[in-house]
Amino acid sequence: MELALYGEGGFFATGHGAGRAGGDFVTSPETGSLFGACVARAVDRFWVDLERPDPMLVVEAGAGTGRLAREVLRAEPECAPALRYVLVERSAELRSRQRELLELEPVDEALGPFAVRPGEDVPVPAPGAGPVCASLEELPALHFDGLVVANELLDNLPFGIAQLHEGRWHEVRVATSTSGGEFTELLVPTPEADADLPADVPDGARLPIPRGMRTWLGDCSEMLRRGFVVLIDYAEDAAALAARGDGWLRTYRAHERGTDPLADPGSQDITGDIVLEQLEHVAHACGFVVQSVATQADWLRDLGIDDLVAGGRARWDAGAHRGDLDALAGRSRVTEGAALTDPSGLGAHRVVVLAKRAPG
Repeated sequence: MELALYGEGGFFATGHGAGRAGGDFVTSPETGSLFGACVARAVDRFWVDLERPDPMLVVEAGAGTGRLAREVLRAEPECAPALRYVLVERSAELRSRQRELLELEPVDEALGPFAVRPGEDVPVPAPGAGPVCASLEELPALHFDGLVVANELLDNLPFGIAQLHEGRWHEVRVATSTSGGEFTELLVPTPEADADLPADVPDGARLPIPRGMRTWLGDCSEMLRRGFVVLIDYAEDAAALAARGDGWLRTYRAHERGTDPLADPGSQDITGDIVLEQLEHVAHACGFVVQSVATQADWLRDLGIDDLVAGGRARWDAGAHRGDLDALAGRSRVTEGAALTDPSGLGAHRVVVLAKRAPG
């Protein structure tokens, strides 16, 4: 999975990913500006919870082309003068496209510009200099108070697959067939480190082994002294996921469902639902507290999406007879709101907020 998605010639390394025109799948930021406007409200809430720090560092992991960052800034959050927004994206091709949407500064500017206070030798970030945006390939080597946002990232972090076989968990490994060299599956006993799997599921059930999640949340914990991590993804409890067989494992290409994950590696996205119990267990092991779990629809409603949609509907009603740009933008907002809260689509995402308090 690591090689197929991120290796040389891999799916994301070659510029594939989210987007309508020329993309392979649509995530919430690609529906329009409404999702970013709601996330901007969430950023303000976390900023207030952290006692209005300046700078307020926001790290968006799996930032893609920067669409979400652009919409957050366009919404003009209250914390904008303090905001330092760092986009983290492994794909060099996608990072290059961020400059089409955002004005990016050198990464050291994410905590700057700096000033020296009278009588002090150590420079400190100058207040009120935001918003500043920067881009990185990996999580920054910093220790800070702030916020990490990851929209549909966890499902693309490389995971193993466990299968319950004759009452015992095995891991599904990748092998090559004896004829032709095609990739095929091979069951081996699950390593002890990956044995944290439920026993009360039917024989033959499959569940992910969250290796990439463990590593990534561990890195977030090392980076974050105090603050929050917002995770938005498809997620289910283990029993519900196991009941779906391997239906939680999916591939996508050009807005269509793909083929077998082992077919033509690098040509299609490989993704899977997150097991909520695994996420909570890993989060606790990494020093986080699960502050809240909600559907995306409920989370957005708590942030006031209904009021934003109502405003868009009023603009459309007032200007529909003219068909001007403002009226059309209002109608788009109504359409976006329906897509983002659709209980059979994006609205079913789970939004998990993790909190980390400063030691002592």
